[in-house]
Amino acid sequence: MSQTQQQTAASPRLDYPKFTREMRVTHKILIPQMLPIHFSLIEKVLRQEGYDVEVLKNDGPSVVQTGLKYVHNDTCYPALLVIGQMIDALNSGKYDLEHTALMITQTGGGCRASNYIHLLRKALKKAGYGQVPVVSLNFSGLEKDSGFQLTLPLIEKVLGAVFYGDMLMLLSNQLRPYEDRRGDADRLVNYWVAMLSDQFATGHGCSKREMARNFDAIAKTFADLHVTRTPKVKVGVVGEIYIKYSPLGNNQLERFLAGEDCEVNVPGLLGFVLYCVVNGAETIDLYGGSRAAKSVYKLVMEYFARRERMMIAAISKYPGLTPPPLFSATMKCADGIIGYGNKMGEGWLLTAEMMELEQHGVDNIICAQPFGCLPNHICGKGMMNRIRSVYPDANIVAIDYDPSATRVNQENRIKLMLSVARERLDQNPPPAPKSHGAAAPAADRYAPFGNPAPAPAKI
Repeated sequence: MSQTQQQTAASPRLDYPKFTREMRVTHKILIPQMLPIHFSLIEKVLRQEGYDVEVLKNDGPSVVQTGLKYVHNDTCYPALLVIGQMIDALNSGKYDLEHTALMITQTGGGCRASNYIHLLRKALKKAGYGQVPVVSLNFSGLEKDSGFQLTLPLIEKVLGAVFYGDMLMLLSNQLRPYEDRRGDADRLVNYWVAMLSDQFATGHGCSKREMARNFDAIAKTFADLHVTRTPKVKVGVVGEIYIKYSPLGNNQLERFLAGEDCEVNVPGLLGFVLYCVVNGAETIDLYGGSRAAKSVYKLVMEYFARRERMMIAAISKYPGLTPPPLFSATMKCADGIIGYGNKMGEGWLLTAEMMELEQHGVDNIICAQPFGCLPNHICGKGMMNRIRSVYPDANIVAIDYDPSATRVNQENRIKLMLSVARERLDQNPPPAPKSHGAAAPAADRYAPFGNPAPAPAKI
């Protein structure tokens, strides 16, 4: 018996099908959905790099039931949904199972995101799909034997998609509740996803200068949308990363809040990325480690900070738009509230995001968490009294998501929070409503409506 065979026999975890370099041209890779705008950009980036990928859109009760069938019901809800969505897709008959692979992310931390891949492989065997390889997308050096390669151009484009996705999500959420013609903000998002994807395909859109130009152009087109400001309840959404962002995970929370005539504020994905980078440096400070590694973390932070400042500067040019805070400012919100050693799951970032929302006048907050998620119950729900001691008007509700939690109960609890918010809004109305944008939005104003949008600076 060879050494490799001995290792495999000793460790069954090594006995799984690998995604090889050759599979890049023979296999379709299925990816679970989380952030619709961001993942739409990332899907196109991966296709441009030669991978046949598809972000899954199947949802509904069948996904939950499939997850319950193949994942222990004590496992956290995001794992159950992600694995259920993948196996439900394989059950659909749409895919050639001998030429299909699955992709899942691994953060390298101590929470579920590093362990999903093993749960998924176990579930695939149980479902009769043991031949389907699983690709690990990670920046932590895990699963180094994968044929999926993170090249520097691919990483640069994925990071670009994070910045652009955050900006498009932020601005569309700000303007959607006030738009004079319903659907304008979403059409503009679709336009920019197509425009940016075209730039990525030609090797553009990721340099510092190109991103600055795109940020300016995106901000201008959103600022030009014709809107009428009326008093609305503003609601921040924080929580476990999958449940916070995924419409499947949070039962279409953003759509529900829109139906309740609210303006939604969801912190961007960039914050979580920077949180992971900062935690690497913080670990070295707290527990010791390589100073060279800390220097690398510092360089990475500077890369992000330069582009973050450019995005904020572009949005700040327009009075009708509200820029996000710098990550460094969000991080400072945790000072004196929670220690930076709390970094399992969303850790101190969850508390900091709630503090930051309160600091900027968003008193109404939904903390979306999987039932039994220890990091969220400690750093989210467990910190609410501490936050209220600083911001007495904080109107925060923790909503648990779980297969046994009914949607009606979740929405009723949110409605109770909104009733308090509306009562306060009636008692303290904001300044008179304002409008901005063109005098009358014609049917052919921008490319989403027929004609080219104001062009970004030439690249």
